[in-house]
Amino acid sequence: MTKLKMSWKLWLLVIALLLSIISIFGMPPAILEKGVIVRSIDDSSTAYQSGLRQGDIIISLNNIEITSLDDYSKEIPKLFQSNESEKIVIGTKKQQIVFFTDSIPDITVSDIPNTKIKTGLDLEGGARALVKPEVRLNDQEIDDLISISSERLNVYGISDVSIRKSTDLSGENYMLIEIAGATPRDLEKLIGQQGKFEAKIGNETAFIGGNNDITHVCRDDATCSGVKSCNQYSEGFICDYAFDIYLSEEAAQRHADITSGLGINVSNPNYLDKQIEFYVDDQLTQSLFIHKNLKGQVTTQIQVSGSSQGETREDAIKIAESEMKTMQTILITGSLPYKLEIVKLDTISPVIGDRFNTMIFVTAFVAILAVSLIIFVRYRNFKASIALLAISFSEIIIILGVAAAIKWNLDLPSIVGILITIGTGVDQQIVILDESQSKRAESMKTKIKNALFIVFSAYATSFVALIPLWRAGAGLLRGFAVTTIIGLTIGVLITRPAFADIIKSSSKE
Repeated sequence: MTKLKMSWKLWLLVIALLLSIISIFGMPPAILEKGVIVRSIDDSSTAYQSGLRQGDIIISLNNIEITSLDDYSKEIPKLFQSNESEKIVIGTKKQQIVFFTDSIPDITVSDIPNTKIKTGLDLEGGARALVKPEVRLNDQEIDDLISISSERLNVYGISDVSIRKSTDLSGENYMLIEIAGATPRDLEKLIGQQGKFEAKIGNETAFIGGNNDITHVCRDDATCSGVKSCNQYSEGFICDYAFDIYLSEEAAQRHADITSGLGINVSNPNYLDKQIEFYVDDQLTQSLFIHKNLKGQVTTQIQVSGSSQGETREDAIKIAESEMKTMQTILITGSLPYKLEIVKLDTISPVIGDRFNTMIFVTAFVAILAVSLIIFVRYRNFKASIALLAISFSEIIIILGVAAAIKWNLDLPSIVGILITIGTGVDQQIVILDESQSKRAESMKTKIKNALFIVFSAYATSFVALIPLWRAGAGLLRGFAVTTIIGLTIGVLITRPAFADIIKSSSKE
């Protein structure tokens, strides 16, 4: 047993296990941390401007200790017993953040995860869209599209967004967009349309969305942006919104040149005889009168307005704010360079994520225990059965440790990859056990060497077979491919040699 304990292969397994446990639970362990973690925060909010960021851990509210989400949920409403502005002191692990507000801070928090393992959309819940440009794009063009799309979503205020390039087996480029903890409504609205904005007077374009013509768009400032009024009518309420935009000198001059040739509206002499019309994706969205004082005048400030309807006042305000925000986003970011087609749009429930750890470990435990019992009955070797059980669980821990270290999001395909890895690992350990028990006139060292050769050959074949899955389905199977490759590689380099060493040492006792 001395040689077994001193084997470098077993020491390698032990070191890998220790590092994986640290990677999964952190140091000090995350389970010992108290507080709530900020999942998302509006970058236009007072809390954000005062220094609070996504990922910060809140440990106190106005000097009251916060240890869990229940504490936060109970304490935050107590701070707003009136409509007056209140002083809020948020204590985080890094600093104290002080600001004044008259409403609950626009942030989303949750309990601190017990592990460092990141779960993907399938487990955490949210929205996923597979988006295809109308024309075939090369790598540089798809990278540009991803950059502009990211800017648009960031400007709109959607947090936890992942946008990456995906390519199918035919070489077609896609965008895979994932929003954890969100719904696809805003995503579909902003990505499903090109968002081309044009302001026309007659048949002439005065200005378009984007930085070239528009230097600034007022938003999140009640003095120049917001819902201005709401009125009831027979079918509900209608709310008017307005916000200011600032034009470049070139766009302002173009607007002046166009209006200089206009006449006075006969029926409404305070305005010119043509309106300025706003088009989004070639669809007319709003027509506004142009005051006669603006005729031929170079003005860089223009007000954009619109209206929305709803069954209730609250609904009308909410719809108006949403439409205003979308218009502001399109004006800021300009048109997407290509029209896009949403090939697949999914809403993912987070229910699976709550059962992730249980499902993985229970399934793995039952499967490995059953195989261990079969091996014990077949070979009458208790030590081999225990070794197979221990090595298989060690493999799972190391896989999760590597995933936590590289911040790989574990999703449903990844879970399947882990289960496939467990099955493959058991098969290969049986191969090693069978070879060691063979009656060929060879030394144990040679038998183990032959078994490991079989294991490595199977690994090489599987590795090559998994590579196409990196791109298959426009990247939707990438989690399966990556996790399976990680698991098989860990098996070949760490766990299979360790198991072979145990079997070889056991046979000498």
